[in-house]
Amino acid sequence: MTDPIFTDDSDEPHLVPPESIPPVSAEGLVDGEALEIGNEDDERRYPSTIGGAIYLLVLVVVGASLVLVALHDWRTGIRVMGGTLIAAAVARVVLRPRDAGMLAVRHKFLDVGALVILGSSLIFLAGSIPDQPGL
Repeated sequence: MTDPIFTDDSDEPHLVPPESIPPVSAEGLVDGEALEIGNEDDERRYPSTIGGAIYLLVLVVVGASLVLVALHDWRTGIRVMGGTLIAAAVARVVLRPRDAGMLAVRHKFLDVGALVILGSSLIFLAGSIPDQPGL
């Protein structure tokens, strides 16, 4: 494959027109790796990914925990929210890049690290903040 800056044998760099660069599906670039699309084992399924369904489940549980925070016990709601984020991190580790769906935002290490740090921080803070008098 030729370098996109050089189009012929000359030593002078010049840009290739965008029309001559083949389009690449973003679905094939999950986690920065080009995936082979069209393999019989990796046929597209609907709903598109299990990771997308898990992501939506995480959103529903986090929404329910916010309701729990507002209406009942804030510590329990925050712990549920933190546990949900840690569960999302586990799902991101287990799922293949193609199946991760909306859980795959950046590279796997960064996604998992952010979810674990946020989830464990919420659980730690919910347990370590002292009760306020009069509340």
